[in-house]
Amino acid sequence: MTTSPIVEPPSDEQTGLFAYQVATQMSGAVTAAMIHLGDKLGLYQALATAEQPLTSEELADAAGLVERWVREWVYNQAAAGLVRHEDDRFSLSAEAVAVLVDEQHDMCLIGMFHQLPQDLRRVEVLPESFRTGTGHDYDDHGPEAAIGMERSFEPWMRAHLLADVIPLLDEVESRLHAGSRAADVGCGAGGAVLQLAAAFPNSSFAGYDISRYALARACERLAERGLSNAEFHDPHEAPLPDDGSLELITTFDCLHDMTDPAGMMATIRRALDADGTWLLVDIKAYDSLSENLEHNPMAAMMYGTSVITCLASSLSEPGGAGLGTLGLSAERAETMAGNAGFTRFRRLDIDHPINAFYEIRP
Repeated sequence: MTTSPIVEPPSDEQTGLFAYQVATQMSGAVTAAMIHLGDKLGLYQALATAEQPLTSEELADAAGLVERWVREWVYNQAAAGLVRHEDDRFSLSAEAVAVLVDEQHDMCLIGMFHQLPQDLRRVEVLPESFRTGTGHDYDDHGPEAAIGMERSFEPWMRAHLLADVIPLLDEVESRLHAGSRAADVGCGAGGAVLQLAAAFPNSSFAGYDISRYALARACERLAERGLSNAEFHDPHEAPLPDDGSLELITTFDCLHDMTDPAGMMATIRRALDADGTWLLVDIKAYDSLSENLEHNPMAAMMYGTSVITCLASSLSEPGGAGLGTLGLSAERAETMAGNAGFTRFRRLDIDHPINAFYEIRP
């Protein structure tokens, strides 16, 4: 016969503190929705370009909106500490402009909120994934997901890819100047390909992605730039070469999303020449939950994002690997790379708030 353990009832103080902890999660979710609206409606832009702090009436006029709605929005922003307020006038600090408005700044995060409505709509269908085990790919989020990824990741890449990352790769920069064949796997909207193609006109760059929305956006941007040394492909129609003809392959924040990351590593190995370089950029992660909780202050957000997007993508096909957002630690990446035929693995000394950078070679 078994007996239930005796559990002391919680104190009112303990219950109150836990209730407050839960309530703050809803506060963050609601404020995230308001950040999305501030970007979509041009409210941050209006505050950033104003010559002086604005009243809610002036802010509404500047954005072409109805004052009563703007007033409630800006009160939320003031309560969250995102907008400065004094005597019923509102403004953005210089750091708020950098993070919420200036997409040329490497710390701009506003793109993270671009596809928030599409992400939240996935919550309605996720119960079926929990029951069946099958997720969904990024195109299930619609075209806004491709633009959101573009706006999220490219500010840092524009500032640092050419200046700080490429120079750390052994002999890669000189080879690109001389003329190399390179590919970006999981290229998304094509930002890295276009940036590299413009900087190294003697080299050719191909981007590969399975998202039709991302590829459409990449091709649109390529046409705008008029670059003749870049192209984009759906790997189902034009796969990565398997003849060792590439000298550089890059993967940015995509390997953990793939249904078969081990197979992709083997594909990359076959595509690279004997002295080629694979630049793997992926989320900083550790091998255990306790380590991720200890070292990553954004772990809760990342595990939740994984359920909505990353894990869902990596389980979108039967037998998917299911790595998830925090599933590719340095140790796992090195082991998988070794199994794929690579012999050299080096973590680059790059300070990034989210990603780790690895130089991997045959």
